[in-house]
Amino acid sequence: MTSAARPEKMMSDLPFAATTPISVARVGLKTRDADALAAYYRAVVGLEELARDGETITLGAANRPLLVLERDAAAKPDDPRSAGLFHTAFLLPSRADLGRWINHAIENKIQVEGASDHLVSEAAYLTDPEGNGIEIYADRPHESWKWDGPSVEMATLRMDIPGVVGSVPAGDAGWKGAPDNTVVGHVHLRVGDPNQAEAWWNKEFGFDTVKKYGTQAVFLSSGGYHHHIGANTWQSAGAGKRDASRSGLAWVEMRSAEAKTPSAYEDPWGTVIRAVPGQPG
Repeated sequence: MTSAARPEKMMSDLPFAATTPISVARVGLKTRDADALAAYYRAVVGLEELARDGETITLGAANRPLLVLERDAAAKPDDPRSAGLFHTAFLLPSRADLGRWINHAIENKIQVEGASDHLVSEAAYLTDPEGNGIEIYADRPHESWKWDGPSVEMATLRMDIPGVVGSVPAGDAGWKGAPDNTVVGHVHLRVGDPNQAEAWWNKEFGFDTVKKYGTQAVFLSSGGYHHHIGANTWQSAGAGKRDASRSGLAWVEMRSAEAKTPSAYEDPWGTVIRAVPGQPG
């Protein structure tokens, strides 16, 4: 790594998303081909393989587990119209890290489906080989976010790609995989009814509602983050219980400073949400 790149990388702090009382720890996916999917997340997202245990592969960044792939070769393909995963959002520590990733995507002809400026963040979107949505993003400083009472200002605008890429220091060594302090910043769920999802997350985890898009989407968080959980009906309006025999989302694990012991819940659509004790960080 060049000397020009090293200071910027070393100064990247843990993202604000992981410093709140509750945050996303890991996401579990049921996969029909765990080896192929693990290879994808290593090559495209830059995760490293941390462990293998029988039919399970754990991936992460700098020894922080982020994604668990559970092999089930007999699973039916995920149904995007059902309740489940809209996307797992991998949060990079800095805008320059996102710029490095964009250069990596261009150089390796990675298919990106969208690139947006959400005011609070800048994000790229893609889909893995088994249909699981992925967001790779960087937050703007949380002190700059605009709030109207309890509601945070968010939008979907065109990303300033030259600006993001231009934030990479001159002479930088480029993308070397997901950097230290990469976390799962949020998880966006497909649900049958956002109002029902909102009530569930308010009650079970004490999450605050920070944004609503009519009757189609709701965003919720802990500790003033722009959202740890999103829930929408853009593809899944009226969806009922998840079909456990399909691939896709297996569980979401939340790290909670308020939890005394590990516990597991099911949301109204049968999606497993785990809570594990742990302090922010």
